[in-house]
Amino acid sequence: MTDTDLWVRRFHPADAAATRLLCLPHAGGSASWFVRVARALAPEVDVLAVQYPGRQDRLREPGLTSAHEIADRLVAALLPLVDRPVTVFGHSLGATLGFEVALRLRRAGVSPTALFVSGRRAPHLRKVERTHLRDDAGLIAEVRALAGTDNALLEDEDVLQMVLPAIRSDYTAAETYEYRPGPRLDCPIVAHVGDSDPRVTVDEARAWQEHTDAGFEFVVHPGGHFYLNDNMSAVLRSIRAHTRSLNPASRGGGTFAHAEQPG
Repeated sequence: MTDTDLWVRRFHPADAAATRLLCLPHAGGSASWFVRVARALAPEVDVLAVQYPGRQDRLREPGLTSAHEIADRLVAALLPLVDRPVTVFGHSLGATLGFEVALRLRRAGVSPTALFVSGRRAPHLRKVERTHLRDDAGLIAEVRALAGTDNALLEDEDVLQMVLPAIRSDYTAAETYEYRPGPRLDCPIVAHVGDSDPRVTVDEARAWQEHTDAGFEFVVHPGGHFYLNDNMSAVLRSIRAHTRSLNPASRGGGTFAHAEQPG
């Protein structure tokens, strides 16, 4: 098995698609969270869902606790798949990782067509967060409060023992992330956020505009950290509109103006 096979899942392969969408899950999430995204966008877009170590079919691998290390290893695995334009989408931790992946792809000469970020403050905004230092009960309480994981799974002690190490590793990566100042992205950024997200304010999400020279779009949806549970179709419309705007012969993005839209 190659590194690419370890890191990337293609639930609905679309070999004839002109573009690819790289999807990065939230802390504690897995590639399978994007099955419905792959189904919705195929065969128009080839969806690449990232599988972090420490969960599902990578359960026996130790989780990674550094966002920079995750991005480094993921980009190395992605290089065989950047033979056509790639758009990046990430939610929560996945947004931060998507930003770091976009930077690394640009340095490798393959700038993404756009970066879609969801439910995450801009990279340069640092907060002191200590969820990853809580005991197991405290960590479970936080996950349950954000409503991103099926509560039935959280009540199963055997499942908990399997998934908690990965959740803790992901929270460590998210909460200890340090932004490294550098050139801004040359692709557009589209930021989505829930209006009652307890983890990120609307202003913190809007600050993503400081990280691109190629246009910015901002969309506020009703809901909390996992507003996506009820608004995924709206986010997919945004992604689909972008991918349809692309010239398949170019790796450049579509034209974005500064815009703010209601959910």
